Amino acid sequence: MSLGYAEKLSYREDVGNVGMPEIFDSPELLHRKIEELAVMVQERAGKGVPDASLPFHQAVPSLTHMALVELEKTGRLKFVISQNVDSLHLRSGLPREKLAELHGNSFKEICPSCKKEYLRDFEIETIGLKDTPRRCSDKNCGARLKDTVLDWERSSVGAWEEELMVEDPGGEVGTMEGGRHHRAALA
Repeated sequence: MSLGYAEKLSYREDVGNVGMPEIFDSPELLHRKIEELAVMVQERAGKGVPDASLPFHQAVPSLTHMALVELEKTGRLKFVISQNVDSLHLRSGLPREKLAELHGNSFKEICPSCKKEYLRDFEIETIGLKDTPRRCSDKNCGARLKDTVLDWERSSVGAWEEELMVEDPGGEVGTMEGGRHHRAALA
């Protein structure tokens, strides 16, 4: 996840009961796990540590993204539903009409009046469906644009009702990519 994205999220002191319960290891077990980790790190010495997080503008589509594009080209992939906000599905060449970005897109602005979308080559400054500094370029509109990324303060369903109204084109398959869950409908 881009650090810029994380810093833009609204602070929530108590998010309630989310995820799995926290597990506390005994001091002995913790020490053994630390020793195992030290061995793994030492074995990896000189190989470099993979980047866990890049700024979104530096990220590139993965082999999984490209495989989805190829499946779409052959007619086997009908639709992708993604929680990612990194725009990598679009950058990989997946057609916009075959993608639902449930949490939005950090590179996309939308005009709330005429619904025109603007895909940028830079990360949008705001999140939470807030106004951005730019205006719609349609000469008959000119409304202030909004970012498209969901903040934790808003409900997914309420914020993205239109995006969630997708026709089920048939079978469905779930995939994991970089620890992120994707759902893709297959013929």
